[in-house]
Amino acid sequence: MMNIMKRKAAEAIPKYIIYFLSAISIAVIIFIFVFVFYKAAPVIGESGVKILTKGGFDSQINEAVNQAFYSPDEEPMLSFGFLGLIWGTLITTLSALLFAALMGIGAAIIICEYTSGWISSMLISVVRLLASVPSVVFGLIGIITVVPLIESLFVNVDMQIEYIEYFYMSGRNLLSAAVVLTFMIVPTVVSLSVDALNAVPHINKETGYSFGMSKFRVIYKIILPDARSGITAGVMLGAGRGIGEAIAVSMVCGGIGLLPQASFGFINFLAPTLPLAASIINKSEAMGLFAAEAALFTSAALLLTIGAVLSIGSKLVEKRMRRMAGHDE
Repeated sequence: MMNIMKRKAAEAIPKYIIYFLSAISIAVIIFIFVFVFYKAAPVIGESGVKILTKGGFDSQINEAVNQAFYSPDEEPMLSFGFLGLIWGTLITTLSALLFAALMGIGAAIIICEYTSGWISSMLISVVRLLASVPSVVFGLIGIITVVPLIESLFVNVDMQIEYIEYFYMSGRNLLSAAVVLTFMIVPTVVSLSVDALNAVPHINKETGYSFGMSKFRVIYKIILPDARSGITAGVMLGAGRGIGEAIAVSMVCGGIGLLPQASFGFINFLAPTLPLAASIINKSEAMGLFAAEAALFTSAALLLTIGAVLSIGSKLVEKRMRRMAGHDE
């Protein structure tokens, strides 16, 4: 009897350790959300819905800094508009995600279906190694290669003169940020897509071949539909990394939170941009000044909100896809 009780106690210890560590993780997440929103509350309370509907973040930060130094007795300027930053975040991430999904899923298909043995293992090892490369390295490569390339391909003196009253056109722009972000997201998409494709039961593929289907049709009609929930999870995880990326993007984006103009067309991609995460890096020298600090914490609060919505949304999408595919919950 005593031995049974000891055995049950020994089996219960790992379970309670896991519960304890899970509770700590949940508490840390709650603390981060509460702390960030508490620090952002002055700007959120003062600006209200204007946060989402108005721009001008760069000039507003400068105004807040100047007021802190030259008019410290006045009420702090807490009215900010983040529309330009939200635009920069969404369009940069979506552009990068589109290309990363096409490249990543295609690369995963090649690794899983068109290579085998040591070649496949080597390729997936290289991909996972790329996923661990620090973001600052991507930023440095972007400055050395992507920025000059885009400037030479798309920017000329006539264009700089034409748009000088709106912004200074150079190789550091939205397009450069999207290109750098694409190559940062691709390894994540490839890695998770490979796992999803490898999880497709071999008998499903053999069934397709037994009916005389070509390799391409087996991939398109059987493998991809069976793996789509895992592939979707990989793409959504890549989106999460893209939205939260700061260092590399801040090095090539141009650092100005401009609003797009429909009349500019493609030129909007050659304009400087400033995503939410990059704004925290670019304006970090203003930390310590009450209004500017609250504004930067508001950027962080918006990022947390977008990330939480994206995470919950990806889970719902994955569940729905699994249900549609006939998998058990």
